[in-house]
Amino acid sequence: MSGMAGKEVKNDLLENHGRKVALSYIQRLSEAVGSVVQAKEEAWSYAPPKEDSQIATVGIGLDGTCMLMCEDGDREAMVGTVSLYDSEGERQHTIYLGAAPEYGKKSFLERLEREIERAKNRYPEATLVGIADGAESNWKFLEKQTEEQILDFYHASGYLGALAEALHPNTVSKQKEWLTENCRELKHEKGKAGELLNLMKEVKEEKSHSKNLTEKLQAAIT
Repeated sequence: MSGMAGKEVKNDLLENHGRKVALSYIQRLSEAVGSVVQAKEEAWSYAPPKEDSQIATVGIGLDGTCMLMCEDGDREAMVGTVSLYDSEGERQHTIYLGAAPEYGKKSFLERLEREIERAKNRYPEATLVGIADGAESNWKFLEKQTEEQILDFYHASGYLGALAEALHPNTVSKQKEWLTENCRELKHEKGKAGELLNLMKEVKEEKSHSKNLTEKLQAAIT
């Protein structure tokens, strides 16, 4: 029942338990329980797993998405992960955190930071790696917490469209062909990201591009 929406809970209580409960009551009860959990979470910690393998890497994931609130306009809901990997790169365990939209991210980032510190203390020899999309605010946090950073493949590949257009401005089929090949290499070949970044910088300096395309290339570089 914890994974159901309010209306589903209402229907379940009526159909399976013969209890007619107002949706507003379910929503208020859920909010009250959530408030208690959030208030106590600072003192709580997730129990570490019993690993058969030594943890070599701790991956810290961070992301957010804007949600339209009824009265407050757009606000950002946040999610975070702390994942444990062995020396072969096999994931052993993941701790998941989430937060409903709030004014700013302060309380959520404090929660995530506490889990990161616990992971650092439990696995002092592990390498900490940050994983996120291109949002600047996420990287300001992750760069302080991690030794290495990875831009996720989906967002990294999204920057290549402008480069394909610059390299093959008059042929859409060649743009698609170039994108397919280079996205594959970006995903599977070490060092490809740096190679593409250098190419992007070189192409941007050419004077034949439109102002709009030059701005797209600059946005991708930065």
